[in-house]
Amino acid sequence: MKKTKNQKPPNTQTAPPLHPDLMNGFLFEQIIFGPVRSRRLGISLGVNLLPLNVKHCTFNCLYCECGWTLPKSAECLTFPQQQEIKLALEKKLRAMQAKNALLDAITFAGNGEPTLHPDFSDIIDDTIALRNHYYPDAKITVLSNASLAGDEEVARALLKVEQNILKLDAGTEETFQKINNPRIKTSLAEIIENLKLFKGQMIIQTLFVKGTFKGVPFDNTTDEEIDQWLKHIALLKPRLVMIYPIARATPAEEVEKVPQEKLNEIAEKVEALDIETEVFA
Repeated sequence: MKKTKNQKPPNTQTAPPLHPDLMNGFLFEQIIFGPVRSRRLGISLGVNLLPLNVKHCTFNCLYCECGWTLPKSAECLTFPQQQEIKLALEKKLRAMQAKNALLDAITFAGNGEPTLHPDFSDIIDDTIALRNHYYPDAKITVLSNASLAGDEEVARALLKVEQNILKLDAGTEETFQKINNPRIKTSLAEIIENLKLFKGQMIIQTLFVKGTFKGVPFDNTTDEEIDQWLKHIALLKPRLVMIYPIARATPAEEVEKVPQEKLNEIAEKVEALDIETEVFA
């Protein structure tokens, strides 16, 4: 059944500061951040596997809250070490447990695409063990754009987590290239093939958006886009589809928030495929 969720106010944890080199975006300065109250995930403890203070991603989405993906540099290749991540996460979970703090999810997000970390699979195994010890009821969540999900090791790791949330923002190749603006050589067809590997064991997240960038219009809410996107959803048969609009400032200036009514209309079409859908306001 379609559920509409309003964005909840954050807890006392403050948002990360704006990075001076990235306009209209923010970056995380720590490996572990939060917990924060997420509009999608409840009380969520974040894990950033990417370089601190630098966005590192395979996409350059026009709406990304982290800002633009800058050209690669030596700094972009400096990842937190696996053991460093494990120790930081355990320290935080131990402290939260001592305070009887609530926790719904441990979420891999942060400064870009988490599956870029060379030890991603091993880090997931570490996290599962720590979660089982400290917060066995919490769900491990990965927010990914699916660009690297065709890698067998990455795919196996994603299948181990409770909330494998993968992005699908377009119905056609043209719109995929405009909105997601990949920084690696890939295509919508390749993303679909990656998603098919999960045989429905995933959550699809789609951000609906429209606007203009450098004089070129983009809109993934047109009838053509929605029809093609629905065909992909029907093929993939995810266990859940999350539909949401922009919620923060975007790096591209002329980006418009899609009205709630339009999101609900799209959700009804997904539900007609007998696929559970949630809409986030």
